[in-house]
Amino acid sequence: MLTIYGAPEGVDAALLRARRAESAGPIVHVARDDSRMARLEEGLAFFMPEAEVLRFPAWDCLPYDRVSPNPEIVAERVATLAQLAVAPTRPRILLTTVNALVQKVPPRAVFSGSTLALKRGDRVDPAAIIGFLEANGYNRSGTVMEYGEYAVRGGIIDLFPAGEAEPVRIDMFGDEIDAMRAFDPATQRSGANVNALTLRPVGEVFLDRDGIARFREGYRELFGAAAADDPLYVSISAGRRHPGMEHWAGLFHEHMETLLNHLGEGAIVSLDHQASDVLTARLEMIADHYEARRLPARIADGETPYRPAPPGRLYLDREGWDAMLEESQLAIFNPFNKPEGAAGVDAGGRQGRLFMDVRQAGENVFRAYAAHAETQVSRGRKNVVAAWSRGSAERLRHMLTENRVAAEIVADAYGLHRLARGVVGANGACGGAPGAGARCSAAAGCAERGHRGGCAVEAPVPRLRGAGPRHRGRAGWRRACLYAHLP
Repeated sequence: MLTIYGAPEGVDAALLRARRAESAGPIVHVARDDSRMARLEEGLAFFMPEAEVLRFPAWDCLPYDRVSPNPEIVAERVATLAQLAVAPTRPRILLTTVNALVQKVPPRAVFSGSTLALKRGDRVDPAAIIGFLEANGYNRSGTVMEYGEYAVRGGIIDLFPAGEAEPVRIDMFGDEIDAMRAFDPATQRSGANVNALTLRPVGEVFLDRDGIARFREGYRELFGAAAADDPLYVSISAGRRHPGMEHWAGLFHEHMETLLNHLGEGAIVSLDHQASDVLTARLEMIADHYEARRLPARIADGETPYRPAPPGRLYLDREGWDAMLEESQLAIFNPFNKPEGAAGVDAGGRQGRLFMDVRQAGENVFRAYAAHAETQVSRGRKNVVAAWSRGSAERLRHMLTENRVAAEIVADAYGLHRLARGVVGANGACGGAPGAGARCSAAAGCAERGHRGGCAVEAPVPRLRGAGPRHRGRAGWRRACLYAHLP
């Protein structure tokens, strides 16, 4: 295990790019939570726009809950697992969280074999399509609005497959696919033609014959013959979905695997700072919720009994977690300076000046920044200011220019490295896309979203091909001072 000091939030994206460039093995980063994962994804969009970034989020429900996880989250998880079975065509980085990694997933064989390829003009029994959808996690509804839903109206089958940006409408003429079109779930209006479509599971439990048989056998083995009257058991036995059935996912498969099993050997794994604390809290929550469900309780008339499967059926314990990581090349990111004599390496990332003293004194922040930027340039560093939107970046560029600071708009790290000496880059990475509120902190390496007063991080940035003159710092890295939004 390697501890990498000097890696505050934002610098971690640059470090992942460097690790990707240095190794041909799978690259995985485990964030503390979903918000950290989202910010890191935005950071990679700045430092490594050419990368294929896959996300594997955790379920949005508590352990042993009575409700199922959000279908959109499950669809994203399944799409990622399916994509991991395909060889990458561009640099790939997998982002996940502690809560997601501690939970077991269906085995690789499930996702490599459970696909249905459809093309316009193919002959296929509509009942076969519907049977595939039912067996692989799709929910039947009147109108398709969300991932994992499908609807049937005569010879038309609407469905929202995993990994697709829009739902698809299949128009059948008897047993022939006459047309396939994407459509808007809000208006239900058909759009562009779709020539080919590959259907994959959208769930992590499958109501096919083998899955139902394994569940029935495992449920009776755990809870006895009396459990055969439970609504969950009755629904699954009849091939019907039941709310919260995903929490018994371990009973539907011959065995469960870890996310890292889907990556193969030689995975290069990095953990967020304080990931161990998050793991401890998660394991305690799993144990507490299991005990609360397991202990006998009075069941009121009409109330559904809850029989929890042992934690080992769905979750790793501490020993399992350690054993999983032992097989990988593990690094832990630490935002602080490397203590003298401590084992590990120092990436060089540092908290920078925030200009709060200038603002409190009522002085001109931009003039102070101009002097500071000149100092950074004299040290061989480049400067970038991260703004909330492109319009904000344009305003910042104008205000910097008024204070005699040369500035240009840059979209990513490649634009940063092409800047002429002494020119400040303004990055408008924060607007437009869902979750973009995190971009201002992550896209240009800022330490925290709330740092709006000035330089948030000083960090080494990996050299990029075709980026111009090679101003090199320690360990062959370029130096850049990365800034938060200046109001």
